[in-house]
Amino acid sequence: MKKIIFTAMFLGLIAINCSTTPPKVLSVSSPDGSVEVKFDNTDSTMSYSVSYKGDEIISKSFMGFQFKSHSPLLSCIKIADYKTGSYDEVWEQPWGEERLIRENYNELSVDLIEVNNEQKKLQIVFRVFNDGLGFRYLFPEQENLEYFEIMNEITEFNIADDADAWWIKAFQPERYEYLYQHTLLNDIDSIDGAHTPLTLETSDGLYLSIHEADLTDYASMCLRRVGSNKLKCKLAPWSDGVLVKANAPHKTPWRTIQIGEKPGDLVTSRLILNLNPPNKLGDVSWIKPAKYVGIWWGMHIGKWSFMEGENHGATTERAKEYIDFAAEHGFDEVLVEGWNVGWVEEWWLDDGSGISFTETTSDYDLKEVQDYAKSKGLTLQIYHETMSNTRNYLNQIDSAFSLASSLGIKTAKIGQVGGKLDKKEWHYGQYAVKYYREVLKKAAEYKISVYFHEPVKATGERRTYPNMFSREGARGMEYNAWSGDGGNPPEHTCILPFTRLLGGPMDYTPGIFSMNVPGRPINQVNTTLAKQLALYVVLNSPVQMAADLIENYRGKPAFKFIEDVPVDWETTKVIDAAIGEYVITARKDKNSQDWYLGAITNMNSREFIINLDFLDAGITYTAQIYKDAADADYKLNPEAYDIVELQVENSDEFSIVLANGGGMAVRFTPEIRK
Repeated sequence: MKKIIFTAMFLGLIAINCSTTPPKVLSVSSPDGSVEVKFDNTDSTMSYSVSYKGDEIISKSFMGFQFKSHSPLLSCIKIADYKTGSYDEVWEQPWGEERLIRENYNELSVDLIEVNNEQKKLQIVFRVFNDGLGFRYLFPEQENLEYFEIMNEITEFNIADDADAWWIKAFQPERYEYLYQHTLLNDIDSIDGAHTPLTLETSDGLYLSIHEADLTDYASMCLRRVGSNKLKCKLAPWSDGVLVKANAPHKTPWRTIQIGEKPGDLVTSRLILNLNPPNKLGDVSWIKPAKYVGIWWGMHIGKWSFMEGENHGATTERAKEYIDFAAEHGFDEVLVEGWNVGWVEEWWLDDGSGISFTETTSDYDLKEVQDYAKSKGLTLQIYHETMSNTRNYLNQIDSAFSLASSLGIKTAKIGQVGGKLDKKEWHYGQYAVKYYREVLKKAAEYKISVYFHEPVKATGERRTYPNMFSREGARGMEYNAWSGDGGNPPEHTCILPFTRLLGGPMDYTPGIFSMNVPGRPINQVNTTLAKQLALYVVLNSPVQMAADLIENYRGKPAFKFIEDVPVDWETTKVIDAAIGEYVITARKDKNSQDWYLGAITNMNSREFIINLDFLDAGITYTAQIYKDAADADYKLNPEAYDIVELQVENSDEFSIVLANGGGMAVRFTPEIRK
C-alpha cells in the first residue's frame, strides 16, 4: 500500500529539561486551537480538563489506578518530566469510508512518579486533534511494578454541561444487542453503566462521543454514572474479579472524546482510526471488500434449520442455486450457514463442544460447492459459529483456516453466540480482547479477512489489521424476524451511525424486500423497501449482504440499486442529520465518478430540500432515484416504491420525501458526453 505524505512532519517529542521544578499545570491544544487539554498536578493528584473554543466541556476529572497487590496510584505524585510534539500526515486506507485520511495532532507526554510508597512510575500521553482528543496510560518497565493486576481504573469524564445521552446498558446477557436508550446524562445506569461509544448532546448543542481506541490486551471500557454529570470508567472483569493482568511495560487503550458541532461531525471524524498504529500486515492487496448473498434469513424466519434434517438450509443444491443468483447479479461471495456438523436444535443454548470447523454435513459438499462458485467467478465465505466455546475453536483454528485457504475462500464470518465466552468470561473483558485479536491475526496468516458477530466492540484496529472487515455488535436485521418486541423500531437505524458505527463498520445485513414474517404476526421489518436500499449508504461496511431470500428479489426493479451500490468509498459526507430522527448521507464511489445518497427517517414522514454541492462541479449527472411511493408506510404499505430519473448538477437543489419509517436511495452517474 502506497503511503501518501502531506507536509510530512513529526516534530518529535521535545523533552523539557527544566533546571527548576516542572509546572504543576500543563496544557496542549489542537492544531487549530479549538480544543485545549489541561493536565493538573497541583495537589499531587492527576486530573485533566478539556475546553472547546474557550468553553469548558470536561471539568476537572481525576485519573489513577488501584491494584490488587500494590498500593494505589492516586496521590503523592509529581511530574518528573514532560515532552511536547506535533504530527501531520495523510495516509491511505486500503478500503473504507474515506480513502485519504489526515492525521494531525499535537501531543503532550507527562512522566510521573510517586514520591513515597513504591515510587511507581506512570506516563500519560495526550493527543489533541481538531475534532477531539485521546489519552492513554503507559506503565514503563520498573522494579516496583513488574507484574500487576488492576482492580480499578480511575478515569473520570466530568461533563461540564447538562446533556442528552444515547446509550445501551452494559453487562447484560445479549452483549451489545439492545435498543438504544435516549435519556438525560444523569439517567445513565450507576451500577452496570453503559457501553461505549456513548454519545452526548450538551445543552449548548455540542455533540460528544466517549469511546476508546487501540484496545489491545486490556479490558474494554464501560462508563457508569458516579455523580451529577459525571461518568467513570468501569472495566469488564475476568471471571476471578481482576480487571486487567499485565506485565510492565504495558499500555492502556486510548480514552477518546470526539467533538462535533453537528451530529454528522462525529460520523466523519477519523480520530478513532488515527489513534491506532499503521498497517502491520504489509501487502494487503489480497483484501477485497465484497457484496454477498447467503443462506441465512431463511433460518431466522423459521423456513430452514441450521442443523441437518428435513428442513436443513445448507444443502449443496440450495448453495448452488444461491451461487447462480449471485453470479447472475454480480455479487462477489455467498455465505452458507449451518454447513458443518455439530449443530443441535436449540444450538444457541449449546456449549459448542461438538462443533467441527472442517467436517461437513452429509447433504453438503464444501469442496464441490466452492469449485462451483469459482467456476462462476465468485467464492464462498466460510462460516465459523463457535457458540462462545473459544477453546474448541482455537484448538481447530489452524485446520479451519487452512481448509478455507486451500479452497480459495477469502472471507470468514465468525460468530460467538452465548452469554459469556466459555460460559465464564465477558465478550469484552481482557480475555475476550486477546481472543479476538488472536483469531484476527491467525486469519491474516492464511490471507483471510473476517467479520465477527457477537464481537468485542470496534476501536479502530482495522487500520492496523485491514483484514478486520466488519462486525455486528448491535441489534441487527435478524431481530426483526423473531424478537419478542416485534423487531427494531424505525429510529434504531437513525441512531446507529452516531453510536455503534463510530467505532467501525457494522454488518447490519440490510436488503429485506418482504417485510412480513410468515407465522409471526407481531414481527416485521419496520421500514419501507426504499429505506432498506438507503441503509447500504447510511450504514457503512466493506462487506454488505443482500439479506433476503433470493426469490424475493426476482422481478423487483429496486434490486438494481443493490447490484450497483459499492462497498468501498472515496469520501463520505453527512448532508443533514438529527440523532434518532433522520440521516442523509452521501458517499463517492472509490472506483468510479458515481455518487450515492441514502436518506432515512424514524417513524415520522419528512421532507427536505438539500443542495447537491457535494457533486463534482461542471458535470451533469443522471440521478436514479429509488423512493417511497406516495402511499408508502412502514406499517401499512412498506413495499410500495417508485423509481424515477432526473438530470442534475451540483448547483441544483434536490427534493427528498420520506414516508413514515421510509427512505430514499439515489445513484448519481455522470452523463457520457459524445
